[in-house]
Parts: sequence; structure tokens; C-alpha cells
Amino acid sequence: MPVPPVVTVYIDYKSPYAYLAKDPAYELAREFGVAIDWLPYVLDIPSFLGSATLDADGQVVEQNRNAHQWRRVKYLYMDCRRQAKTRGLIIRGPRKIWDSTLAAAGMLYAKRHGEAALRRYNDIVFERFWKRELDIEDPAIILAVLAEAGADTAGADAYLAGEGPAEIGRASRAAEETGIFGVPSFVVDGEQFWGNEHLPAIRERLAACRRRDPSQPASPLAAKA
Repeated sequence: MPVPPVVTVYIDYKSPYAYLAKDPAYELAREFGVAIDWLPYVLDIPSFLGSATLDADGQVVEQNRNAHQWRRVKYLYMDCRRQAKTRGLIIRGPRKIWDSTLAAAGMLYAKRHGEAALRRYNDIVFERFWKRELDIEDPAIILAVLAEAGADTAGADAYLAGEGPAEIGRASRAAEETGIFGVPSFVVDGEQFWGNEHLPAIRERLAACRRRDPSQPASPLAAKA
């Protein structure tokens, strides 16, 4: 039986653009019969956008961000909310720069427990985090999400406390060695695409791959046509 081609997708849960990439990536899998290989890439946001902390009323209580960075951040969230609104998604700007290492480690743990657990984990973490309903820095909460997603959590607490974060560090460095610098990043047929605006080009690339190799498995949608 032919092996489906793979689209690698690098994500970080604290990136709203990565959240917006999740469902379109699933659509690629459905339409083209490809396998999606989700990989973590933890962004160092303060290094390029500075940092700020807001109180419960949305007032800035601490910040290290210049005027240019503030303009970029304000536009970024306006743009993401505009896109999210058309898809019925909620994106609320976070009150601080979160460390997403634990959530990323949870993704790798869920991945070991099958596609269904990984997909459910992705859905829960992205949706609740961007509604400000999920603390992605709390190991107990990540453990609970893994259980809710259907992963066997025996040993998960030890993984999240030790090998998991170390594995995320290695994965992020390995990603950088291949040229990854931001999320969402897609790798298709050996070529890197950064950002959701490249989804039309990715679809064209996948269609071209199918034309070159007619033995590729047809998607479920094609089979029903």
C-alpha cells in the first residue's frame, strides 16, 4: 500500500497564527491524503517583539518594548482577530509572554499515543489558551488535558518534569538547523513555507506532487466524489 506524503507543520501554542493554521492543515490532510507531522518550535518572542505584562483590566504594568514593536503587536492581534472572526474562533490577546515549553512537551507526549489523541490535544490547547482559559505553564493542567485528549498519562508527569522540556529544546534547535525560524512553518516536498498566506502555494505543490506520482493514495474526499 502506498505511503502517503508528509507535510511537516511547526507550531507554537502561543502563536495566534499557528492557531489559525491548525484547521487548514487538517484540510490539506483530508483533501490530498497527506500525513501531517506536527512538530514544536518554541518562539523567543521577546527577542523580536519585546515583552509586556498586563493586569486584569488590560493596563500595562511592566513592559520592555519600543514604539515600533508596539505597533507590530497591535497590528498582529488585530489581524488575527479579523481572520478568527470569519471562522468563528476566539483570540484574546494574552496578558504576558507565556513559556509554551510544557504545552509543546505535552504535544510530543500526545503524539506518541496516536493521531486521535494528538488532534484532540491540539484542539483543546489552542482553543482554551486563546480564550484565556488554559494555563500552559501549569504541569497539572497539561496533564489533565492529556488525559482529556485520550492519552495514557502513566508516566506523563515525570516526562513533563524532565525529559519533555529537554526534548523540546532539542527539537527547536534541530528545527533551526533546517532553517525554521517562525511559526506556522510548513515543509512540503523538501521546501519550507512560513505563514498561512502560503497555503495556496502549498496546495499547488501538493497537487503537483500527486500529478508526478499518481500512485499516491487518494483523499477520502476524492473517493466520495
